[in-house]
Amino acid sequence: MKIQHLRNATALITIGDRVLLLDPMFGEVGSKMGLRVFRGERRRNPLVPMPSGWEQAVEKATDVLVTHQHFDHLDGRARHWTKQRGLPVWASSIDVPYLRKSGLDAKVLRGGTFDSKVERIPARHGRGVIGWLMGHVSGFYLAHPDEPAIYIIGDSVPTKTVSEALDRLQPEIVLVPAGAANFGFGGDILFSIDELVELTRNTTARVIFHHLESLDHCPTTRHSLRQRMKTENLLDRVLIPEDGETMVFSRQDHSPRPKSRTDSRPGPDFRKWITSKLG
Repeated sequence: MKIQHLRNATALITIGDRVLLLDPMFGEVGSKMGLRVFRGERRRNPLVPMPSGWEQAVEKATDVLVTHQHFDHLDGRARHWTKQRGLPVWASSIDVPYLRKSGLDAKVLRGGTFDSKVERIPARHGRGVIGWLMGHVSGFYLAHPDEPAIYIIGDSVPTKTVSEALDRLQPEIVLVPAGAANFGFGGDILFSIDELVELTRNTTARVIFHHLESLDHCPTTRHSLRQRMKTENLLDRVLIPEDGETMVFSRQDHSPRPKSRTDSRPGPDFRKWITSKLG
């Protein structure tokens, strides 16, 4: 498996003979609104450009995978690019109807896709009213027979569904949103540094932190996260890639994998209408 981190949550993940473009945000610096409403400087997003060579890199993509329909996971430029190339877009049953309405070849990600075991794992993008208003968010577990099993948590705070999935599925790689994003009210809507420390201690997986230094409402920096992991003696367990960096992994444990659960295939509700307008 090869993972090339591009920016924010955008990455290229090679699984078997497929190259998945994860949560593409291609927009130029400052092309989207600021998200920091109170307390702190509000700046237009993204804050940083895509890394050198990204346009050539994404041409390798065979499929697009979207964890949820917020603009920092699928923006207008990426949507147009995907339409032009006619690539299939894989997502949850919650997002697929809206992705199809925007003209994309959207399909529900389920077991057997990419010749892999697949499980959708519900996530929660914040707590309380903010978490509810942010709408449905999904994580995905993918286990190809020749590759390490990966759990893409998606945008989330710690939840019972996330911790249960880590315990039950025992992924070898976990991709975790680490920005501690918040709007200046309502608390964090992504893992805080303390919560990242706890997650790392409670899994045997190699943990990759992303969703860093690209948006104005994500205060966690790579430096602060690296220093904290060093203090906790966890630095050798984690990866904090720079934009454009490529990581390569091989499957080490060939024992039978846990059985993944069948998705209940939930559909969109009123919140989906709200969040789709922000995309």
